[in-house]
Amino acid sequence: MKKLIAELISAELPELSLEDIEKSIENPPKPELGDFAFPCFRLAKVMHKAPNLIAGELAEKIKSDAIDRIDVAGAYLNFYMNKDFYLKSMIEKISQDNFGASDEGNGKTICIDYSSPNVAKNFHVGHLRTTFIGNSLYKIFDKLGYKVERINHLGDWGTQFGKLIVAYKRWGSEEAVKEKGIEELMRIYVLFHEEADKDPALEDEARAWFNKMENGDEEALKIWRWFLDISLEEFKRIYALLGMEFDHYTGESFYIDKADAVVEDLKKADLLTDSEGAKIVDLSEYDMAPCLILKKDGSTIYATRDLAAVKYRKETFDFFKCLYVTGQEQKLHFKQVFKVVELLGNEWAKDSLVHIPYGLVSLGGEKLSTRGGNVIYAEDILKEAIAKIRSTIDEKNPDLKDKDEVSRIVGVGAVIFNDLYNQRIKDVSFNWSHILSPEGETGPYVEYTYARCSSILRNASDYQFTTDIDYSVLEDQASIDLIKALNEFPNVVKSASETYEPHIVARYAIAVAQAFNKFYHDNKVLVEETDVRNARLMLVSLTRKVIKDAMDLLGIGVVEEM
Repeated sequence: MKKLIAELISAELPELSLEDIEKSIENPPKPELGDFAFPCFRLAKVMHKAPNLIAGELAEKIKSDAIDRIDVAGAYLNFYMNKDFYLKSMIEKISQDNFGASDEGNGKTICIDYSSPNVAKNFHVGHLRTTFIGNSLYKIFDKLGYKVERINHLGDWGTQFGKLIVAYKRWGSEEAVKEKGIEELMRIYVLFHEEADKDPALEDEARAWFNKMENGDEEALKIWRWFLDISLEEFKRIYALLGMEFDHYTGESFYIDKADAVVEDLKKADLLTDSEGAKIVDLSEYDMAPCLILKKDGSTIYATRDLAAVKYRKETFDFFKCLYVTGQEQKLHFKQVFKVVELLGNEWAKDSLVHIPYGLVSLGGEKLSTRGGNVIYAEDILKEAIAKIRSTIDEKNPDLKDKDEVSRIVGVGAVIFNDLYNQRIKDVSFNWSHILSPEGETGPYVEYTYARCSSILRNASDYQFTTDIDYSVLEDQASIDLIKALNEFPNVVKSASETYEPHIVARYAIAVAQAFNKFYHDNKVLVEETDVRNARLMLVSLTRKVIKDAMDLLGIGVVEEM
């Protein structure tokens, strides 16, 4: 419809491009102001007339069977579309199998670096944010036709492993680690820090063990690989619970043998500078602290490995963009790394490397800390959500089939939805009564709406979907508002991709659910009149389809019954 209106305006205003006109067309804030509006303010300079006069002249000239009338409101042209034409065009679009999808990404690859938990540390609730956001962005870009490489850049290298080896040798045992896994590794890791506060020599011992790892010491690497295997098993169990997968588990250790090439590149570009025995790239010219490349002992640091990762990913995937979903506290680190990549002569770094920061997650307002030991495990959060949903089902719908799977989908989905509902840069706090509520702006509310749609369609077992309906049946305001909401899905997907903001999709899912429940409140669906029944059932079917697609973009499943 916007394109049609833009074409009609363009015929009278050859001074403006069709694309420019289409971008200027607005959705009025109230239904009584029309279906679409076009502001004429900026035409005043071009046409040397008052905007309201321009609007009046355009209203006289534009004619189309698709438009019932055009009103002038100040400098605005308000378009009132022919309802049958308008509704038919929207519904035919919404009913397409690939509604919301596009081919804009064909032939382009996007790498997304997300989740990336630290090996030998339990997957805690703080890791959920990067995992949820990254997975949603993967689905959004996949919907737009991009080839997406899902990369889990595990924190599997660094001095912390020297600390862990010291802790294992002093206070751990093979039997305890085999029996308790990461729980035991976490215990001795916390204990190391408690003891190191009393005996600083432990830190030197830890650095020595990490140095052994870097120099290929077999004992050190054997222990490290064992801890890595234990951790991966734990992480993959969490990802299975979330219904998520990765294409690559290439952590920091994967780039160790690729770091030398990066150092050599920096030397050739004359970018390395000595600083108290360490090697840095001086970024003072760009108002940034120096980027540390090699420590005094010649060992690499995470910035070196991130530089090696960029080089490897560009050479391997020839990415269009490489996205890094991490906490906002790493903002400076990525600014430094991206600037170094650019200084190496890679102009593409300016547009292709993107840091996607997010806020903190807390439980009861308290920030989570691995070292301090006050850790809330992600698995515990997810299992508690599942258990609470299961308890509600047992109370309200004890005969429901597949209660365990329904509880998992709704419980896990509720946690994901709570996280993705607000802008990612905002902090997230857990409040069980809100997260699991079937009312309000929550995941269960959207799930319930989907299940209601499914129930209506089951009760109309003889219904066959068709868009060959009487469109005049859908001219009440609640029906029109729902159709308009559904019609926005492609714009929502596009906007979420451009801003890297899954919350746009989450809020859209709520808007559709609210519009549907208003429609359902105002209109009885399973009525005797065939024309009315079929038209409204079609709208129920389309709502169900769009809610499912929107929830899928968030990484959330849907259930047929609740």
